[in-house]
Amino acid sequence: MQEPQPRFLPLAAKTVVCHTVTYMLMGALAAHFLHYEQIFNQPNSGLRPFDSLWIMLGAPLQIFRGILFASIFYLFREQFFGRKNGWLRMAWMLIGIGILGTFAAPSGSLEGFIFTTTPVLMQMRGYLEIVPQALLLSALLCYWINHPTRWLNWTLGALYCVAVALPMLGLLARAAGAKTP
Repeated sequence: MQEPQPRFLPLAAKTVVCHTVTYMLMGALAAHFLHYEQIFNQPNSGLRPFDSLWIMLGAPLQIFRGILFASIFYLFREQFFGRKNGWLRMAWMLIGIGILGTFAAPSGSLEGFIFTTTPVLMQMRGYLEIVPQALLLSALLCYWINHPTRWLNWTLGALYCVAVALPMLGLLARAAGAKTP
């Protein structure tokens, strides 16, 4: 007998948590090892400055993308959850449609390789962040759905709180420093 499939709200909550935690982890690693501050702050980079309010709100705002992902995962829940290698199916869907095959022409997509002037190797550099994040998100979410435990709920909930709180504390510290004479 197959495991019961997750309902939407618990799936959405777990997707938001897993996505935000993996986003923050991979983003922090990429920011350090791929020198994002230098890249973001280059004139004409097309990116907001690294110390921008919007960049700092990146992790807390992932609630919206997490809900979007959950709405898609929910439609394919029988393919992803309670199945051997369901996480690989989910990861391939994220990588195939969300990264490589997107309709737009962002860096690293098939369209990006065709229509942008950014060198291919520079575009592929982003894979070091986004492909592992897709794999981590898929593996973590599928594991959590398939093996729900109290310790996992508390651990991932705490990590989510840290991922959301750190940028908010950074913004508060910046605001307090601006007011200090």
